[in-house]
Amino acid sequence: MKTLPSCGLNWISGSGESSEVVLSTRVRLARNVQGFRFGNNFVESDGVSVLNRVRSSLRENDYGDACVFLEFDQINRLQQRILLERRLVSPELVGTEEDGPPSGSALILAPNDGLSVMVNEEDHLRIQTIFSGLALSQAWHMADEMDELLGSAIPFAYHNEFGFLTSCPSNVGSGLRASVLVHLPGLVLTNEIGKVLEGISQIGLTARGLYGEGSDVVGNFFQISNQTTLGKIEENLVDHLETMIRRVIGYEHEARQVVMKNGANITEDRVWRAYGLLKYSRSLSFAELMGLLSRVRLGIGLKLLPDLGVYTLNKIMLFTQRAHLEEAAGRPLTSTERNLYRATYVRKALNTKEAQGDDEEKASSNIL
Repeated sequence: MKTLPSCGLNWISGSGESSEVVLSTRVRLARNVQGFRFGNNFVESDGVSVLNRVRSSLRENDYGDACVFLEFDQINRLQQRILLERRLVSPELVGTEEDGPPSGSALILAPNDGLSVMVNEEDHLRIQTIFSGLALSQAWHMADEMDELLGSAIPFAYHNEFGFLTSCPSNVGSGLRASVLVHLPGLVLTNEIGKVLEGISQIGLTARGLYGEGSDVVGNFFQISNQTTLGKIEENLVDHLETMIRRVIGYEHEARQVVMKNGANITEDRVWRAYGLLKYSRSLSFAELMGLLSRVRLGIGLKLLPDLGVYTLNKIMLFTQRAHLEEAAGRPLTSTERNLYRATYVRKALNTKEAQGDDEEKASSNIL
């Protein structure tokens, strides 16, 4: 059984632009290989053939030799769920507990940290880049380079009128889905979030929960992305989303100032109470944890907790999810056990040198 590499986690570093509001930026390009069935017509034999085609194409050059291939029939279910929690794969690639992943499913991790390719997800290929903070231009250009590399060796399904053909009609055209994960507690506290979300929906954007389509909003995190791509130029889609995200960031900063102006003492008390609960609780559900982290993250943005950085909170959020806890424990955990392990992880994470501003050593899950 393969050991999962530690690459692909730079997005939690908190080093990107506007990281006090923006957790991460992601760009995905959907592509299908010409001559193979996809979507509802997908068959298992095609999946294996597509994977072999992609592998051989990448290994024809030196770049491919540096890639890590994680075929899903060679990693166990827990490892697949860990990749999902790290936001390196989608729920569609992991599949259900009953059916498992599609045939030929794989994740290709490129040597460039933040770049990966999902194979045989909803489409044959999902080229993906993910970065810390607001980094749409960087994410788009890196995804485009991988698209050019693969496209030079593999003919993609393309229609002269419609563009790239994809399983989901909303992706037809450029096949591009760009998204930014933003933390908006100020807008929630001032009851302005509804207006903002309604506004972005009227200009071709959509907002989802922490884990994307079909997920709930947790910890005041909203994933904002473009809705359609047909007839639109990739650069224009990226520029439009970035313009709107910067506007949302501005609204959030204004809302935070209103929160402080109308009740600085109350806000400061909420932040420090949340911090105290995180440091000393013996049991924490994930939902409760995310609520407390949201308050503390707001406190960092308001300079109420100068010795704490968002990287520490990002690490806590990632490594206290179910699969990561079970990997650290070395066994499956009940709900009660997970809550105990989660609280233990949080207490230790907040008492390391790193939590007090020492960022020399980055993410490790070896804290339980």
